[in-house]
Amino acid sequence: MEIIHKIGRRKTAVARVYVSQGNGNITINKKDLGTYFPTPTLQYKVKQPFALTNNEENFDVTVNVYGGGITGQAEAVRLAISRALCEVDAENRLVLKPEGLLTRDPRMVERKKFGQKKARKKFQFSKR
Repeated sequence: MEIIHKIGRRKTAVARVYVSQGNGNITINKKDLGTYFPTPTLQYKVKQPFALTNNEENFDVTVNVYGGGITGQAEAVRLAISRALCEVDAENRLVLKPEGLLTRDPRMVERKKFGQKKARKKFQFSKR
């Protein structure tokens, strides 16, 4: 199997994932998974596609991720890994799709408008 390259995005985070045959090593920005994502919740999010498809020990993953916060980065990595696993085996799509792991979350921060305090909050209105 050759190296599979996929991209995942969430808010402003962008993750480039390179999946190859291996024994379950996940490297993110040249750091180990446990070092880069210290909380168990974020580690679970990254490993979720492998757990659902029973491939925890079959692939090595190298990730370059930038932008956004750590939660957005973890979910961007999850989307990219899910896309790569679908390319490895089309049967994986039937497992990942119902869990919502192949859906790009379109929610972004709304821009601030001029004449307002924030995106929707206004300056205090004085009637008199």
